Amino acid sequence: MRFHNSEQAEPAAGDKPAGRRRLRLSRTGRIAVVAGATVGIVATVAGMTAAAVTSGGPGHASTRANGQQGSASASTGRHAGHAQQAEHGGRSGHKAAAGGRVLRTSCKNVAHVGDSTSVDLISAAFLPNPAQRLGARYAEVGVKHLKIDASGGRSIVEELPGQLNGYKVASAWRDQGYRGCWVFALGTNDAANIAAGSNVGMRARIDEMMAVAHGEPVLWVNTKTLLTSGPDANANEQAWNKALVKALARYPNLRIFNWSAVAQPTWFVSDGIHYTSAGCAIRAKAIADALARAFPLHGHSVSNIVR
Repeated sequence: MRFHNSEQAEPAAGDKPAGRRRLRLSRTGRIAVVAGATVGIVATVAGMTAAAVTSGGPGHASTRANGQQGSASASTGRHAGHAQQAEHGGRSGHKAAAGGRVLRTSCKNVAHVGDSTSVDLISAAFLPNPAQRLGARYAEVGVKHLKIDASGGRSIVEELPGQLNGYKVASAWRDQGYRGCWVFALGTNDAANIAAGSNVGMRARIDEMMAVAHGEPVLWVNTKTLLTSGPDANANEQAWNKALVKALARYPNLRIFNWSAVAQPTWFVSDGIHYTSAGCAIRAKAIADALARAFPLHGHSVSNIVR
């Protein structure tokens, strides 16, 4: 197989660390966009504590068929300059919904599997304030135990050397005994890989991830780009989002966070795929809030699609 290597345009100053590189496989069903960090967090704490996180590579990965997998571990402790993992249960800093109602989720255990747009949410480089990072946001809505594995360019099916795809990460956690709620922030790369010629379709990819959950609650974050052409075009992402909506009829345990309807153009960096620091802060909070709306502490969600 022959690879075409093209440099991705650098983001505007102050948006993101430089150094993303795209490796594209000529229409064989896979695209690989590298330069990737893999970040993993596993934390179990009461209250708002941070965990140190190591990443699998310098910089941040761009989103495409799977960034490099390096395993990262987190140790509980208060390490302020590292991507933090907050663990929930703390009462301070809770968010209020409209009308002053505090958002709380029934999901005490959460496993989050994502791509580079999740790496950024737990990175001190993008979110220097630990309270804005994804772990802290999950903590605020009542999550007690959190596992995160985020890898640049990750998809559900394809993987680069040394990387685990989304299905393998989730399956390994399941095999190790994890039981609880799932958040899948995947699909940007899958939509692009399919557009580039993969013979594994959208339904098969979604079904594969849903099979891992075994009927346990799943919040799936849908996708959006600002691009109008190429495999990453938003038209391909919207086709993926429609496939997720169709999956609701097959999986009563599935809820969709309609990030595509929320995300604003000003939150994106110049590549049209990733987010500024301000966008990352909004996205982290929005995902945690969506989990609380999808699987509230009391009652049921008002819709299978939450915003």
